[in-house]
Amino acid sequence: MSDFQELVKSFSKTREYVRDFFVYGFKTRNEFKHKSPRTYDNERRRLESWLAPYVKKDYVARGANISLAIDSNLMDANPLFRVWKTKSFTDNDIVLHFLILDLLQSGVKMTAEELTERLLTKYEALFDVQTVRRKCNYYVREGLLQKENCKKTVTYFVDNTLVFWLRSNEAVIDALAFYQMAESFGIIGNYLTEQLDYQGNLFRVRHSFFVHTLEDEILLELLHAMNHKESVRLELKSARSECASVTDCIPLQIFISARSGRRFLCGYLMNRRRFRCFRLDSIKNVSSLQMIPEYEELQSKLAQNHCHLWGVSFENPERRHLDKLIMTLQVLEPEESFIVDRLTQEGRGGTVTKIAQNTYRYEIEVFDCNEMLPWIRTFIGRILSLECTAKSVEQRFYRDLQTMYDMYQIENPVEKEH
Repeated sequence: MSDFQELVKSFSKTREYVRDFFVYGFKTRNEFKHKSPRTYDNERRRLESWLAPYVKKDYVARGANISLAIDSNLMDANPLFRVWKTKSFTDNDIVLHFLILDLLQSGVKMTAEELTERLLTKYEALFDVQTVRRKCNYYVREGLLQKENCKKTVTYFVDNTLVFWLRSNEAVIDALAFYQMAESFGIIGNYLTEQLDYQGNLFRVRHSFFVHTLEDEILLELLHAMNHKESVRLELKSARSECASVTDCIPLQIFISARSGRRFLCGYLMNRRRFRCFRLDSIKNVSSLQMIPEYEELQSKLAQNHCHLWGVSFENPERRHLDKLIMTLQVLEPEESFIVDRLTQEGRGGTVTKIAQNTYRYEIEVFDCNEMLPWIRTFIGRILSLECTAKSVEQRFYRDLQTMYDMYQIENPVEKEH
């Protein structure tokens, strides 16, 4: 049996496990049915190695529940960034990495042949010229080295201009420290601040969603396709049913929930001629397909639909047109004027009308009124009536209300027939 290795080759597999432990959590070893016990044990050991201070174990009758307990309010860096720093490598990879960068650190320019010779004379490390050249070209693509062509000679060098500039501009380093917590691809800011030995402890972001870093690889591929106006093929896997599927779409925009922080890709399905949103954490792989000539036209069409979009759903399965919802509320004036302010500020384009003393009507037309129910429930106690063209939404609201009355053994003051 092969020895356990902390480093990983496939980030996608590790991403699934970290998400399972961090987002869902509270699963015993036997509850990971879709993975073998050995695979589970390896991923658990990696997780405990990377994130030991945050691993929580709860012992129950079925075994030990493993979860991650991370509070972004108390941290100035995302601990999940460590997952990005564990890629596997060969012995030659690690030797060449340090020795080549050491030889070029002073700013001198060398060819692959000169580097190969210096590796032998200075470090007694024997490598083939083609191996050194491939490694240098790979580092050029990654941005670690620069390449210069002079006639038929290719030289490689390290450009430390950015490093020197960052070291002399402390305010920029502070900005990087904030960026790593507040924006997508925060791992970039984290890498730079670590390389510069930054020890600042200035920032806390209250609503920093650490789990976003697990999706940044997927997000980067999607943004690349959007910048080049290309369609993509998405490999999807449902978090609930574990069902896998493949979908072709045109990526148009990334939506982020202000409430949950969950991120979605809004794309256009050519074969079904409609928009659809996909959760980023359900996308396992992205492949670019072809350029789309009508890309800007689709973006304009999406912008026109924004005003009728409450969340991320563009279509109610029951209907092919917009749903209309009317909610009548009792608002005691003037002490409860903040309720009217809420309707206006949070109503996403809906109209607010005063129809009588202490009585207001809120109206809106959206694609799917089901998405409105969590927000509507925050007004329970003031709602006089609720009407919706999607009768299932109306019935669900009153059914949930009746369930609450039954739970607390309260006689329903308003009986509504359906």
